[in-house]
Amino acid sequence: MTSRRWFHPNINGIEAEKLLLTRGVHGSFLARPSKSNPGDFTLSVRRNDEVTHIKIQNSGDYYDLYGGEKFATLAELVQYYTEQQGLLREKNSNIIELKFPLNCQDPTSERWYHGHLTGKEAEKLLTDKGKPGSFLVRGSQSKPGDFVLSVLTNEDKADTGDRKPRVTHIMIRYQLDGKYDVGGGERFDTLTDLVEHYKKNPMVEKSGAVVHLKQPFNATRIIAANIENRVKELNKMADHSEKAKQGFWEEFEMLQQQECKFLYPRKEGQRTENKAKNRYKNILPFDTTRVALRDEDESVPGSDYINANYIKNILEDGKSSEHSKVYIATQGCLQTTVNDFWAMVYQENTHVIVMTTKEVERGREECPQQIKHFQYFSWPDHGVPNEPGGVLGFLDQVNRAQRSFPDTGPIVVHCSAGIGRTGTIIVIDILVDTIHRQGLDCDIDIPKTIQMVRRQRSGMVQTEAQYKFVYMAVQQYIATQQKELEEEQRKEREYLNIRYPPMEKPRPKAHPPSPRVQTGVDDDSASIYENLNFKAAKVSGLSSSGR
Repeated sequence: MTSRRWFHPNINGIEAEKLLLTRGVHGSFLARPSKSNPGDFTLSVRRNDEVTHIKIQNSGDYYDLYGGEKFATLAELVQYYTEQQGLLREKNSNIIELKFPLNCQDPTSERWYHGHLTGKEAEKLLTDKGKPGSFLVRGSQSKPGDFVLSVLTNEDKADTGDRKPRVTHIMIRYQLDGKYDVGGGERFDTLTDLVEHYKKNPMVEKSGAVVHLKQPFNATRIIAANIENRVKELNKMADHSEKAKQGFWEEFEMLQQQECKFLYPRKEGQRTENKAKNRYKNILPFDTTRVALRDEDESVPGSDYINANYIKNILEDGKSSEHSKVYIATQGCLQTTVNDFWAMVYQENTHVIVMTTKEVERGREECPQQIKHFQYFSWPDHGVPNEPGGVLGFLDQVNRAQRSFPDTGPIVVHCSAGIGRTGTIIVIDILVDTIHRQGLDCDIDIPKTIQMVRRQRSGMVQTEAQYKFVYMAVQQYIATQQKELEEEQRKEREYLNIRYPPMEKPRPKAHPPSPRVQTGVDDDSASIYENLNFKAAKVSGLSSSGR
């Protein structure tokens, strides 16, 4: 888990509960400073319609839950209990699930802000893709609430006098009065003001080296709910930039430049016996993710071959996302591969087929008539639909059908070549599915999602127009979800306007203190901290307050 934006530096317990109950889902969580014990932290977790608060101790040497495993940083503690599901339990053995981080709003909308990066990740990005003077800002892992300015600079080699790039990291402190500084000198109201100042006034390291902030290294990660601002910025750059092409074109072009890094062997599609099974001779499936037909005659060369790849939502750690759908991306079948296509459908237990092409386009047969399945007629051969609403409605029908079949196999998606329209549909569905499961405050990264899909089938999402269409579709989906959420909250407020006579609450049962038990009341949430059970050790620091 690379995101660290689950840390909310300026909220109390009551505000944490409100955030989790209005914006979160079951399993959403955040971390915040403890109000009752300055220097410590509190982990707040939504569990159905309740919020549970868990105390985190900062001893000065390590972080822990007043017992149990000890960690060097708050981020490592949160990551551990997120990955090791089942370890975090109440004293009645009920599991507390940390599933979806509820992210704090970014302190700035500037694209040079990379809230989730570690120091090593920042160094790799800047050294691989930046040039001297490239810079970015990220959240501090060692000191939650502070930030780090990472800059690619030049360094003299002592022996040859040559210069080599290195990354300098400068701590930005966030003060209690809401000001930012770099440990001395001027103080600024915003991160943007600080960066703009030091772009004009270079800093000098203790060694005497001058740190120049020349060009920002822009992030592509955004909070889903903020996509409208990103789209406006990309459109504005494209319309008003002095350069010929910016905005969407710039992002897509950077994506295209990385394509060569994701080319894997395609030997099976190049075999003589399989060449005639490919609609286009150079659009072939990667061997690593290709669908292999089983139960075929092994004595016939190439009998297991079909031009198709499995597509999964693979996380940065290389694992598939929990509960994510599996797709098969394939070409429109030829007359000679129809039997192979249906053999694949039967083998994979597929019940839903998505067809984004007509049977005939521009007088050319793209796919022979098949049985009835989902077919999108309004997607032009060269271009994209005029607006994304039709595609979103279409995908909603597809997913309803998919959910209606228990234990069904992958969704098969195809167009003509099985990469352009097919890739666009799959990427949109992956992003929509992520937002649906994790909420509007989750992180999304459209270029990274496309890169992830391209690692499984070459060339997915072919054009800048398709790339922009992904943004437009996700933006419209989020806008619809926001309107529905606002309507639900409006109805809830109307309901809460009804007043009932207060009821006397039963007194909580007293629990005898035990060694290492941290009891008491958190002054900002009026929540009592009780014991917390682990499989390996009994520790404490938990409360549960219902709404």
